[in-house]
Amino acid sequence: MPIYLWEGKNRKNEIRKGEMEAPDENVVKANLYRQKITPIKVKKKPKDLFENVSLFQPKVTEKDVIIFCRQFSTMIDAGLPIIQCLDILHAQQENVTFKKIIKSVKDSVESGETFADALKKFPEQFDDLFVNMIAAGEAGGILDTILQRLSSYMEKAAKLKAQVKGAMTYPIITLIIAAIVVSVILVFVIPVFQEMFTGLGSDLPAMTKAVVGASNFIKGHIMYIIVGLGLFIFSFKRFLKTPKGREIFDDLILKAPVFGLLLRKVAVAKFTTTMGTMMASGVSILEALDIVAKTSGNKTVEKAIYRVRAAISEGRTMAEPLEQSGVFPSMVCSMIAVGESTGALDTMLGKIGEFYDEEVDQAVDNLTSMIEPFMLVFLGVVIGGLVVSMYLPIFKMAGAIGG
Repeated sequence: MPIYLWEGKNRKNEIRKGEMEAPDENVVKANLYRQKITPIKVKKKPKDLFENVSLFQPKVTEKDVIIFCRQFSTMIDAGLPIIQCLDILHAQQENVTFKKIIKSVKDSVESGETFADALKKFPEQFDDLFVNMIAAGEAGGILDTILQRLSSYMEKAAKLKAQVKGAMTYPIITLIIAAIVVSVILVFVIPVFQEMFTGLGSDLPAMTKAVVGASNFIKGHIMYIIVGLGLFIFSFKRFLKTPKGREIFDDLILKAPVFGLLLRKVAVAKFTTTMGTMMASGVSILEALDIVAKTSGNKTVEKAIYRVRAAISEGRTMAEPLEQSGVFPSMVCSMIAVGESTGALDTMLGKIGEFYDEEVDQAVDNLTSMIEPFMLVFLGVVIGGLVVSMYLPIFKMAGAIGG
């Protein structure tokens, strides 16, 4: 069905614009008159040449889905039926890709499918956690509450991800810039000084000899270095794609100094918040553990959660296998044990999640304040050392002339 762009005036003589899907122009005008809008201009929307090429289509972001949840929740709470909610959300959606997804979901629901089953067709935008919580909301008649919880959970998860990215980005960018600056100095600047030193005829200081030697090595083997670096990155990525490689890497980063502690806190915050949200929404504990394990993002944490799931299916508690995993702190396991014994596990998990959200905030602030001076000292020593090594022969010559 074609889409028409329209422009018109409402009763207050205000200009309104929009787009509408309809069989022809007359239907668009009739619909506008029903909405008390006098049409001024109606024309068919030009066809997008790249509409079927995914590379040129906008991505559906976490923010798009969060806004979708919040608006959907408000409309469901106001008593609007699901079809009408989806129709409104489709009409006002600006992201072309998401607009098509909402239209497809609406068509599926109209044909008799459940809302959860319709969402399941788009796993990139709506993961297992999202779909299972929607299914629980539909079954329990609390879809508005579930959508509200989902949007809150996704906002927390997005904030957590942004914090970790922010903590990692600064040192990585600094190291890349340092590598580029050092490479430029060694390849282009040092040879100029080397020519000048050759004319002096005196013996160079050991530090200068080392820098000149490094410069000659890099200039003589630059293609081998670039190819070797490319092969290393390629091999490392292939290694990470293997189950064993991913497992080894994920285990190592959790044990890494400084960053390892932050990532452990992030893992605990994510686990407890997700489990608490799903259990409060009516998802069974075994199903929730299965979904949380798949979405953990770390193989070591995933294995620990699956061990917990196996223990619970055998009739044991959650706290004991969690403590045995070595991933989760004793305090967390003790609080979960209390939650299990009092029958308020979902509430306890929510409290732990809130506590560790604050812990992650503090850890990121501490990490940033610690990394900044370290990186400045590192850059000063490396680049300053190169500069000093080049001026040492000049100082030596000046000293000899002065003597």
